[in-house]
Order: sequence, then C-alpha cells, then structure tokens
Amino acid sequence: MADTPAASPVSVSDDGAVRTVTVQRPDKLNALNAATLQALADAFEAAAADPAVRVVVLTGAGPKAFVAGADIAEMNGLSAVQGRDFSLLGQALMCRIERMPKPVLARINGFALGGGLELAMACHLRIAADTAKVGQPEINLGLIPGFGGSQRLLRLCGRAATLELCLLGAPITAERALQLGIVNDVVPADALDARVGDIAAQLARSAPLALRGLLDAVHVGGECSLDAGLEYESAQFGLLFATEDMREGTSAFLQRRPATFQNR
Repeated sequence: MADTPAASPVSVSDDGAVRTVTVQRPDKLNALNAATLQALADAFEAAAADPAVRVVVLTGAGPKAFVAGADIAEMNGLSAVQGRDFSLLGQALMCRIERMPKPVLARINGFALGGGLELAMACHLRIAADTAKVGQPEINLGLIPGFGGSQRLLRLCGRAATLELCLLGAPITAERALQLGIVNDVVPADALDARVGDIAAQLARSAPLALRGLLDAVHVGGECSLDAGLEYESAQFGLLFATEDMREGTSAFLQRRPATFQNR
C-alpha cells in the first residue's frame, strides 16, 4: 500500500485493485481550493493510467466532512475573470471523474455541500452515512454552483429538486437525498466503510473492459438521442465479444464457477 506525502492536500492509498483518494484538509472541512482541485485531477489521471487499479473510492478526511464546499477564503479575493477560471478548473475535474474508464465510488462520510456535492455527483455511485448532509448553498454567498451543480443535479433528480436545493440553499439529509436520487444508498455511519468496501470489492471482481464499455455507453447515452445511444450500445456490446474476459465470463457461467477476469 503506497501513501502520498502528508503535505499534499490529497492522499492516495491502494488495497488490492481498489484505490482510495482522500481529500486531506480536515481543518478546513476538506474545502476545495485550486491546489486541491489540481491534486485531485493528478490523482485521477494516475488512477486512470494504472492498470492495477480497477476501482476508485473518493472520500474526505476526518469525521465531519466529505467536502464541505469550495474554499471561500480563496474565492473571496478573486476577480470576475479569476472566478470564471476557478469554475472552469473545477468543471474540468468533475468531467475527468465522470468520464473515468473505471468506476468511481463516493464515500460520503459527512457534509457534501457546494463543491463537495458537485464532486460527489461526478462520481458513478454515491454511498452516504445517515449523518451526512448535502446541498448547494452558493445562493447564500451571492453565487450559483460553479463546478457543474446546476447541471448534474438537473440530470440526477429533475428541475423541481434542482431549483429547491439551489434557490433555497438549505442542506438536506442523506435520506432526503436518497429519495431524490442524488445518492444511491444511505447506511448507518458505523457501517459506511463496510458497505463501500463491499461495493468496491464487487466492482473490482467485475470485467474491467465491460465496466468501461458500460460507463462509456451511459455517458454517451445521456448526451444524445435514444437512437444514437442504442447504436453506441450495440457497438460497445459487439466489441466485447473480441475480449478474453467475455469468453471467460460466459464459460464460467456455463461451468457454474466464479469468473476470473484479466482485463484482456
């Protein structure tokens, strides 16, 4: 297991094929400043390129916050042009995570507000502790979401819920977020690690090329017409017939044994 230096705002550790990326600013409730956004971008770039990594878990250090938002102290001094650039930096990271060729699982251990919720929504699956709270409170700062919150919320839970969270700016409970479709599951705080670990282990056992094809198909399908999405799905489906993993998976099923996928 390799760890990044303590001075970094982001730590990285491996447990088999599962890489955990942790925002490491607990004294700031893991708030996202420019340096942290860049460190996260570097961490996800490295995870995407590492063939030993099959799943990424994203979380925040400490018991209070996943990520409590963007760093307001840093934002306070920005000009209009700098504010736009900060938004673009955050959006680039969120798109990088969303388009990862490997599943990314958000472990929401506490507050996921503003940029923190935007970061979680860029992940493919979101598991929250029952003590967590999520929201888009930027309106209270005289701002709007800048890292994609208005757009990903709209796609996850619709217009009414998006306007509720963004216009009112009040955090909601993890259970309410589950009802709205913002998170996939809510578990007791003391069961969060076990639940996330189980899901990560299941994904790590799955066929990596099939996972990648599925992530691609869902991403493309969300941005195009149904006909175009179906055509893309068929293309991905057909390509997987050229893989050793597909032969292994179907053979294992017929032979009633567990499959062992080799990413080939």
